[in-house]
Amino acid sequence: MTKATKLLNALPPPQRARLMELAQEVSFPEDARIFEPGGRADRFWVVRSGSVSLTQQVTSIQRVTVATLGAGDLLGWSWLFPPYEWDFGAEAFSPVRAYEFDAQQVLRLCEEDPALGLTLMRIVAEILAYRLETTRNKLMEQYSIRRSH
Repeated sequence: MTKATKLLNALPPPQRARLMELAQEVSFPEDARIFEPGGRADRFWVVRSGSVSLTQQVTSIQRVTVATLGAGDLLGWSWLFPPYEWDFGAEAFSPVRAYEFDAQQVLRLCEEDPALGLTLMRIVAEILAYRLETTRNKLMEQYSIRRSH
């Protein structure tokens, strides 16, 4: 995998149009916390503009950025898996505009249109695989830097 899949661009036009019927336009100011680890994951976003930092709390006072998302990127996937809680935190790194989707509405749409549901789940799985690969590469890079010192 060489680049991140953009969710909306990866959907065939008729399926994208059906999904977009559920979209709400939202915005977040710079430095806004969008969600916290352990919070209820009942929605997701597709970033339209700006950038979002995905963060992991490492100590009680230290947060580490594990990924930075930009235009076209999927923000949030924990709505798909029990216990439906965020694994990471998310913070607007700059002013952000996004499409927001209610998870229950999207899951209902997937049940009504199984072809759309299967396509959506494959795209989300591809996005997760890409993020896992990039995170692994970052960890390996950090490990090799520490070992060389």
